[in-house]
Amino acid sequence: MKIVDIIESTRPIKSDIRNAYIDFSKMTLSLVAVVTDVIRDGKPVIGYGFNSNGRYGQGSLIRERFRPRVLEAAAATLLNEAGDNIDPHKVWSCMMSNEKPGGHGERSVAVGTIDMAVWDAVAKIEQKPLYELLAQRYGNGTANPRVFVYAAGGYYHPGKGLDGLRREMSSYLERGYSVVKMKIGGASMADDMERIEAVLKLLQPGQQLAVDANGRFDLKTAIDYGKAMSAYPLFWYEEAGDPLDYELQAKLGEVYQGSLATGENLFSMQDARNLIRHGGMRPDRDWLQFDCALSYGLVEYLRTLDMLKEHGWSPSRCIPHGGHQMSLAIAAGLGLGGNESYPDLFQPYGGFPDGVKVQNGYVTLPALPGIGFEGKADLYAEMRLLAS
Repeated sequence: MKIVDIIESTRPIKSDIRNAYIDFSKMTLSLVAVVTDVIRDGKPVIGYGFNSNGRYGQGSLIRERFRPRVLEAAAATLLNEAGDNIDPHKVWSCMMSNEKPGGHGERSVAVGTIDMAVWDAVAKIEQKPLYELLAQRYGNGTANPRVFVYAAGGYYHPGKGLDGLRREMSSYLERGYSVVKMKIGGASMADDMERIEAVLKLLQPGQQLAVDANGRFDLKTAIDYGKAMSAYPLFWYEEAGDPLDYELQAKLGEVYQGSLATGENLFSMQDARNLIRHGGMRPDRDWLQFDCALSYGLVEYLRTLDMLKEHGWSPSRCIPHGGHQMSLAIAAGLGLGGNESYPDLFQPYGGFPDGVKVQNGYVTLPALPGIGFEGKADLYAEMRLLAS
């Protein structure tokens, strides 16, 4: 048993939207296939993966460093002890051989993308949904396929205006979401408060709004926004400042009593640990958004969950960024608090398997082998073009 190839293709996910920091008009991602020599129904088992939006495709790193290391390794060194499946931890160690500690930039995205495809292949070889495999190996033994999801949107868009924002958020609520999220920090504070109030007026009992500044603010602006929003019943106030400015995060938490969220731009267990040590995050109300597809994959995410447990955090306070099915599987298998969702953006890579509907803010995952990509026809069509 072995991995016979790793195939990468850089794909556009461009869109004429922007948040407080970047526009997405030239955004790309890497789509990866990990091809094995295991045959099911006359075809090789192939695992698929891709990186989350907001970080560009990683084709050069994958082709020049990480793919060669895996393909050049002796096949037996990448298998589990029984020799009947690939060991993702050994593949991860192989990819990270000859890499210095630190520097958790773009390489964490490249490794995380391949890691996703490896886990997809491993679960398919065992003929199980990934969430069941994770619950059995690392969880309490029983997966919960019912997962909370929120609708992320509310981007700044040319000509959108308040009416466009209202229509967008109303459409998410009508589709069964109970929490919606919008961007702030890309307009004046007065305009952003008007936008927030316009959405809050749409909400019914049991529905909430989260806001996301995408790291735009300095400490004074972060606090000013926090004070202006303190009377609003927000689900959370997300990523007010630079993700590595732990002092800003801690000082904001001293002033803003509502829930804060951050972590999507921290790409290693060590950086996540520094947030917990120095960022003033409060385990009774705050949320952690680490995204395995951007941060060295599930192998590293498991280390992050172990670290959080040591510091008194429950996995239920983790709601990953990215809106992809890999994090849905982790949430269902390991008891995370939910997952981000992009109902109308970054398609076909976001979303759920066909036929899965949001009901009262939750989705129920079908029992598909692997991550379940094959259950989403438009996404699987793209994947089959890469390798089938």
